[in-house]
Amino acid sequence: MANVEIDAIDRRILAILQENGRLSNQEIAERINLSPSPCLRRIRRLEESGVIRGYVALLDAQRLGLDLLAYVNVRLEKRGGLALSPRGDATHADLFRAAVQAWPEVVACHAMTGDMDYLLRVQVEDMAHFSRFVQDQLLHHPSVIDVKTSFSLEKIKETTALPIL
Repeated sequence: MANVEIDAIDRRILAILQENGRLSNQEIAERINLSPSPCLRRIRRLEESGVIRGYVALLDAQRLGLDLLAYVNVRLEKRGGLALSPRGDATHADLFRAAVQAWPEVVACHAMTGDMDYLLRVQVEDMAHFSRFVQDQLLHHPSVIDVKTSFSLEKIKETTALPIL
């Protein structure tokens, strides 16, 4: 997908929305010294082009009782270069990616370079829940051959804001 042309005003709008996505168009327009109609047109263009993917509420995991954050490196089976599944119709990666979509404990998954194939960010209540997830779901997946986990001890920085340069 091609990059979208954005100017300094668009960048200011994006910075404001990343800070507070609930502001009204009027409030955003006032902050950037633009009238509401052109401000709204700019926001709509940013939405339609996919620069703004959506609007969400950010939840506090600890207040919801999800106190354990783990980063799990996963290595998959690779047979014959094509890594065909036991059924022969999908790769191990295809099967794993589909499974990840169904696991609510996995809040992020990235394909990685290096020794491991995927990095999962797993948010659960406690070690018992994590143990159940790993033993009953992750290690039972037919494509998974190795798992290495690191646990978060302290959150130093976490942001959803992208650097708007």
